[in-house]
Amino acid sequence: MKYIDIGVNLTNRSLIKDLGGVMQRAQDAGVGQMVVTASNIEESTQAIELCRQYPDALVCTVGIHPHHASDWMSHTPQNLQELSENACVRAIGETGLDFNRNYSPRNEQVDAFRAQLELAIALEKPVFAHQRDAHDTFVEILREYRTRLSRIVVHCFTDSRAALLDYLDLDCHIGITGWICDERRGLALQQLVSLIPAQRLMVETDAPYLLPRDLPIKPVSRINEPAYLPHIMHSIARHQHKEVDQLAGECLKTSRLFFGIS
Repeated sequence: MKYIDIGVNLTNRSLIKDLGGVMQRAQDAGVGQMVVTASNIEESTQAIELCRQYPDALVCTVGIHPHHASDWMSHTPQNLQELSENACVRAIGETGLDFNRNYSPRNEQVDAFRAQLELAIALEKPVFAHQRDAHDTFVEILREYRTRLSRIVVHCFTDSRAALLDYLDLDCHIGITGWICDERRGLALQQLVSLIPAQRLMVETDAPYLLPRDLPIKPVSRINEPAYLPHIMHSIARHQHKEVDQLAGECLKTSRLFFGIS
């Protein structure tokens, strides 16, 4: 069985310090390919370098996370466009809105999000999107741009039924993480995941964050890794009332089509 982890923060120091081990454990678990996500120009550059080290296992995104929207400069679009010329870059992001922490002012988040959607349209690339406590504004902007965008995934979905239906109505893909393994916070997601069609569902760890709470043996470090993706897949399969082999095959096909992974 083979898996693709569509969201790994592999440039994070918690993972990069044991990169070889992280990669080997992922391979041993059947996670043959991963999408390295970036949140600023520096991480985007690092993600591309990692892809060059592991060309058979890694592709990546380039973009500015809403937390870093204040770093957006007049030359940022050109920087992102130049980085996107690398063959390993398969999506623009992580971009979107985060009104939970507001590390960047909301108006700057909106401006950076719009600019990256425009870039994705110009480059004909998919969008890897983040939304937290900003659904109304986020979906309003998506509706404005959706017909010109190729594909978009709302990653690490943890929102409401209404939000999920809004995204599915816009033909968005949905990324599910180990949040679904949390018997406290993940209960609503457990009840919603069966609404996601096979051709729109993808699975991610968001490592090193969101370590599944119900792992039978938790790492002492408390660091999440791509190797735990099969555990998340089993949880999703249980709540979708599917055999895990069927679900894994569906997610593999969907992820390959979305990111152009052979």
